[in-house]
Amino acid sequence: MALSLSLARPAPLAVSAGAGARKLPAASLAFPAKSFFGAPLAATAASVASPLPRKPATSTTSLEVVAAGKKGYKMKTHKASAKRFRVTGRGKIVRRCAGKQHLLAKKNTKRKKRLSKMVQVNKSDYDNVTGALPYLKVNRKAN
Repeated sequence: MALSLSLARPAPLAVSAGAGARKLPAASLAFPAKSFFGAPLAATAASVASPLPRKPATSTTSLEVVAAGKKGYKMKTHKASAKRFRVTGRGKIVRRCAGKQHLLAKKNTKRKKRLSKMVQVNKSDYDNVTGALPYLKVNRKAN
């Protein structure tokens, strides 16, 4: 015995404002109250009572213009410097050590390991770095 499942939908009813149009009840045009998964869909305004009184629609508050006028010059980042320096979480500027790019065969392992680490930029060079990278968030008091 075979079971057949019919997925056919009833034909949609014509909705128009003409003289011969059939009027449909409002309930047939509304969406179902629950979704396919059983969760409730949007609640109507009449069914949900708000605990707080609502403000009237004619509120006197308005938005104000914050900035009007000419914009200032946007400082540019020196892109070569941006690839060489970065800022730590505490606001220190760090860089890579020199001497780790080539001729590595004659350098011993201990020296190569030391050159691989990031080191802090000297405090006397902070002005040069921050001049090239104006948008860095630097903490000058960090050790």
